[in-house]
Amino acid sequence: MADFPSGWPAAAVLGVLGLLVGSFLNVVIHRLPKMMERRWAEECAEFEGKEPPNAAKVNLMVPRSACPHCGHPIAWHENIPVLSYLWLRGRCSDCKTGISVRYPLVEVATGLLFAWCGWQWGLSEQALLWAGFSATVVCLAGIDWDTTLLPDDITLPLLWAGLCAAALDWLPLTLNDALWGAVAGYLSLWLVFWAFKLTTGKEGMGYGDFKLFAALGAWFGWQALIPIILMASVIGAVVGIAIKFKGALREGGYVPFGPFLALGGLTAMIAGPDAILRAIGL
Repeated sequence: MADFPSGWPAAAVLGVLGLLVGSFLNVVIHRLPKMMERRWAEECAEFEGKEPPNAAKVNLMVPRSACPHCGHPIAWHENIPVLSYLWLRGRCSDCKTGISVRYPLVEVATGLLFAWCGWQWGLSEQALLWAGFSATVVCLAGIDWDTTLLPDDITLPLLWAGLCAAALDWLPLTLNDALWGAVAGYLSLWLVFWAFKLTTGKEGMGYGDFKLFAALGAWFGWQALIPIILMASVIGAVVGIAIKFKGALREGGYVPFGPFLALGGLTAMIAGPDAILRAIGL
């Protein structure tokens, strides 16, 4: 294998790349659910034999990014990751409406995760592999937090990417461990879902959670599933209690679980599953 730059140079290069990718992830988080809603509406109309709704075309490339309040097109210098947000003081340059702090947070989080991958593995294929994993789970966390959806368009490619990476020896686990990790990840939450539903008559989570946990099993192996789910549960409980005390629970009193599964997966990537168990005293 070629010698790749490592340390601070690699971290800096991938960190900048991560900021740019984070800016794109904001577009995906905002637009992909809208694209899914349009596709569902078209499928329903086709099933009913009706004309599809005449909705404006929306994809990841068009229309051009604009302020959702006044429609002001966002110029290139207003779209520089983090810096533009600080320069504009978190407000639209035209109507002065506040811009969600979520946008720079996603950019910073993605930049830091990419920088960590560069520091850990240098400018290598492995760093890019885990940077891609990081970007994907950040995107899923953002979409699930906003909409309680974990799109198959993202969870299933993440699952297959983990299995393929294991088959190509790009991950520190065997294909057998990755395969059974995916199986165990899906079935474990599926069983919890049905046990809860049969007991209470309510649905405690969605099928997207099963697929995301299966994907994490494919990337980390079946041995990592218990540490990841424990970390996700602890973080979810803390955040849920904090939101409840603030009186900010959504209608129905639910908190999506996907973002916490994503955090559990990122923690396993950075610290390792064994470190998670030690941190919570097991």
